[in-house]
Amino acid sequence: MRECAVIGRRDEARGEIVEAHVLRAEGAGGDAEVASRLQAHVKATIAPYKYPRSIVFVTALPKTPTGKIQRFRLKA
Repeated sequence: MRECAVIGRRDEARGEIVEAHVLRAEGAGGDAEVASRLQAHVKATIAPYKYPRSIVFVTALPKTPTGKIQRFRLKA
């Protein structure tokens, strides 16, 4: 993983869930196993209830000319 951005995504059951958009490192795969390992890492590091319930692997994150991630574009 090179970089990621986290947003809140609407969910019918919970109201809102954590969704992580992950930019993969060169040669790294983006599959269910990698997503499970990322979720387990967050559960162990931060708190079990804060882990991203949805992980989206992307090829690029939308950024401003100054380099800030445009999270509003991830929600669209």
